[in-house]
Amino acid sequence: MTTIGPAKCIAVSGNIGTGKSTLVRFLTRHFPIKPLFEPNEENPYLSDFYADMPRWAFHSQVFFLIRKFHLHQEMTQSPDPVILDRTIYEDAEIFAITLSRMGIMDKREFGTYWSLYQTLVELLKPPDLMIYLRCSLGSIKKRIAARGRPEERDVPEAYLRRLNRLYEKWFAGYKRSPTLVLRTDRIDYVSDLVDQVDVIETIERHIRGAGGKP
Repeated sequence: MTTIGPAKCIAVSGNIGTGKSTLVRFLTRHFPIKPLFEPNEENPYLSDFYADMPRWAFHSQVFFLIRKFHLHQEMTQSPDPVILDRTIYEDAEIFAITLSRMGIMDKREFGTYWSLYQTLVELLKPPDLMIYLRCSLGSIKKRIAARGRPEERDVPEAYLRRLNRLYEKWFAGYKRSPTLVLRTDRIDYVSDLVDQVDVIETIERHIRGAGGKP
C-alpha cells in the first residue's frame, strides 16, 4: 500500500451524486488513510428538510455546520492521514447560499447561520489537498436515481442545477489549499481497471506535490 506522503489531510468536494463517498471508499483501499464521511444519516432533520425545505432548512444546515466543524477538527488533529467527504466550506458557501437565494432560508435565518459559519471557519486549518469532483447534471440525476435514497427521490432538478453552477463558481475561487479536479462522468474508478490505476497515479502525484501547504 502506498504511503500518503506530505498531504496528510485530504478533502473531497462535489455536488450531490458526483461520487464523493465512492471515491473516499476507493482511496481507503489503496492508501493508509482514515475516512470521515458526511453525516447524512445522523441528521435528524434531513427527511423533514426534503419534505418541507422552508420549514427545516435552517435546522438541517446548522446541524451539518456543527457536525462538519467537528469532522474538520478531527481531520486536522488526527495523528494519521485522513480523507474527508465534503467540507464545511461547501455546506455554507454552496448549500446555505443556494437555499438563501431560492428564498428557502429567510434573510434572518441565513444571517444567523452565516455569522456562525464565519466564527467557526476561522478556527479551522484548511485541508492539505482538495479533490473536486466535476460531473454533468445528467449524470448526477442518473446516479441519484440509481442509489435510490428516499430523501433524494424528489429533489428538484432546478435545485441540482443551481448547486452545480455555484459549485463551479466556488471552486474557481477556492484558494485555501492545492486542488485536483476529477471528471467523474468520464471515469469509472469502481469497475474500470485502467481508470482505477489512472486515478491512483494522479492522486499520488498531487499528494507528493501538496506538501501540506497551499
